[in-house]
Amino acid sequence: MAHEYRLTVRWSDDPGTVDYRSYTRDHVVSAPGKPDLEGSADRSFRGNAGRWNPEELLLAALSECHLLSFLHVAAEAGVVVTSYVDEPVGRMTRDDDGGWSFAGVVLHPAVTSTGDADLGELHHAAHEACFIARSVAFPVTVEAQ
Repeated sequence: MAHEYRLTVRWSDDPGTVDYRSYTRDHVVSAPGKPDLEGSADRSFRGNAGRWNPEELLLAALSECHLLSFLHVAAEAGVVVTSYVDEPVGRMTRDDDGGWSFAGVVLHPAVTSTGDADLGELHHAAHEACFIARSVAFPVTVEAQ
């Protein structure tokens, strides 16, 4: 069994990529039935700071995946979660070849629940279940608040 995901990323510029400084990094991500997502590069890479960049979207995907996995394992364990807030931090570093890559991401979930469940065990189970954290080539750690 497999799940497949599709979307459209659309970019255009006139006169185009004449040189590195001249072209826009602004683009639009779309999928049927969903609002468009305005994207750009990070400001440090000549992007538009008012739009989402790929680095932020990767961080959001990791955080959302942990959230949804956590809610699932909590519900399965009979733990009632009433609030969940995460403020993840991702760190990119320059590689030996001059490129950039994520060195790691730290999630900081703060959970409110009823009862006295071991939230640490639930975070561990959620982390193990999160398919996005399992798919990236850098460490993703959870420092629950």
